Amino acid sequence: MGLLDFLEMGTKTESIQDFVAKGALIIDVRTPSEFAGGHIKNSKNIPLIGLEDKINEIKKTNKPVIVCCLSGMRSAQATSILKQNNIEVINGGGWKSLESKL
Repeated sequence: MGLLDFLEMGTKTESIQDFVAKGALIIDVRTPSEFAGGHIKNSKNIPLIGLEDKINEIKKTNKPVIVCCLSGMRSAQATSILKQNNIEVINGGGWKSLESKL
């Protein structure tokens, strides 16, 4: 891990804390079986494949969103989808890493 990675991680952690302070909804975009194997308490499981069908439901919460998955790849895709739909969102990356930042 280089210095820039460390600095970016620090910024990301601060942003996550900002989102938490705003009452963010945590959405885990892994499959239901992955989610059942372990997840962040009070997170909501919306698999990436069905995320676009849930946009209106997510918007109705009127909350910012932190997205997570196993490694950060699917949550990056989910972040892009949510941003395209004008939802305030941040990629929390892997759920275990995110859990340690909450």
